[in-house]
Amino acid sequence: MKLKQRPEDFVVREAYRIDFDPKGPHRVYLMDKQKLSTFEAVQRIATRMRVPQKAISFCGLKDKQGRTEQLVAVRGKDAEMQEPDLRLKYLGRIAEPLSARHLTANRFAITVRDLSEEDVARLAASVADVRRVGVVNYFDSQRFGALKHGQGFIAKDLIRGNTEHALYNYMAKPSPLDQSEDAKVKKFWAEHWGDWDRHCPHKAVARYRNVLVHLREYPDDWAGAFLEIEPRYRALLLFEYQSWLWNEGVRRLLQGLIDERELISLRYQAGRLLFPREIGGDVLRDLRDRDFPLLAPDSEYDDEETRHAVEETLQRERLSLRDLELTRLPGMFFKHEERPLIIYPGKLVVSEPRPDEMNRGRLRVNVAFTLPPGAYATLVTKRLFWFAMLEEEAREHGGELHPIALEMLSQAYGGPSLELAPKPKRPKAATATATAASPAPASAAGAPAGEPKAPTPKPAKLGFREQQRLKKAAKAEARVASEARKEAQRDAAKKTAVKKPVKKKARAAKE
Repeated sequence: MKLKQRPEDFVVREAYRIDFDPKGPHRVYLMDKQKLSTFEAVQRIATRMRVPQKAISFCGLKDKQGRTEQLVAVRGKDAEMQEPDLRLKYLGRIAEPLSARHLTANRFAITVRDLSEEDVARLAASVADVRRVGVVNYFDSQRFGALKHGQGFIAKDLIRGNTEHALYNYMAKPSPLDQSEDAKVKKFWAEHWGDWDRHCPHKAVARYRNVLVHLREYPDDWAGAFLEIEPRYRALLLFEYQSWLWNEGVRRLLQGLIDERELISLRYQAGRLLFPREIGGDVLRDLRDRDFPLLAPDSEYDDEETRHAVEETLQRERLSLRDLELTRLPGMFFKHEERPLIIYPGKLVVSEPRPDEMNRGRLRVNVAFTLPPGAYATLVTKRLFWFAMLEEEAREHGGELHPIALEMLSQAYGGPSLELAPKPKRPKAATATATAASPAPASAAGAPAGEPKAPTPKPAKLGFREQQRLKKAAKAEARVASEARKEAQRDAAKKTAVKKPVKKKARAAKE
């Protein structure tokens, strides 16, 4: 299974509710972007229009890997942007900045590629499961970009009071996956950390201008420098760790409520996530009605199951709720929120399978659905195609999955046991039949009376390399046979040459 092989494979469009005001100071645009995060797009618009980033507002963050249409608003200035990966279309004016309350839903259209016929056959049952049980409302991998790029949870540095280390991870720890100008800036400051009077030659250093200005004047004020980071990005760094705590707490909650044999375990950027398949009626109704808290110093719980899951999660992190109070960083705080535990994709539609033009010999399926703000379409897709994800993981690890996961995967394949053969390679050209002889079938005379005649086995189809190997072997055998024939001819010629003189001597004796 493959997602996002190209930007058009993952399309998201915002559904919004806005009261336009012709005299409003904020110009609203429909932003069409590809391979750009929302923050990267906002930064580019701010640089082009020469306005501060805080003058640009939006409803929500959208995935970088894909094509998205979302709203942005620019305060006090008309904007123009028509680039291949970023385009703006003017819609009107509003009196106040855009925010999450203007967003009503997100509509997704996703192409899932590299599927087998078995995957497609199992999809109908999985769709039925999702419609009945729903999907756990986790945060998916794209929320944890700092982990992907090796920076870790910067919020944990702030909680521990190590603000310098948090700032270093933010601006001086380049990612091996990032080849952009920003990575060059991070590498520069990693090599010259503390030498703030140095000039960084890369244009992307503009992102850190306010931080550097503060450090040049107050070299030891790490907290003050950190507070110069763009406020929405600072909030995102806290929310990233808060989201991971939510995922871990919910995972432990499900383990306490549902038998592990009914839980699907799927990997993601920050660990593993559990999804229920079969749930009893009472438990399912309980989960549908449940929220789970995004933790903050003032968080409270209504039930013992939630309290136990939260306390166990915090204990493993060696934290308490009080530790989430960032007293040294005014204006930065963890905010308590209640997040629904289960979501149901709306208007879920799955297309008929089609040949996958990007993966020869495989199939693709289009999936479309609607989700509330803050929910992750990639999680819904992974839950729908969980068997393909587990199969790929098992193949990568030589079948070494948790026994329950292997048993569940075997059941999905429709058999008591599962043998994971290597994924077949798809040849580019048509294959030829093997030239090697096949075992001869039993004759009708030799077969016992009343038994059907054994079918003649079909020659196996071979790939290009195997064909070439057989051709070489055939040529070698032909050379050996040819040499043998020549040797036999030479031996016969020698024998003939010896016998002729004997016959002449015999005739002379007779005479």
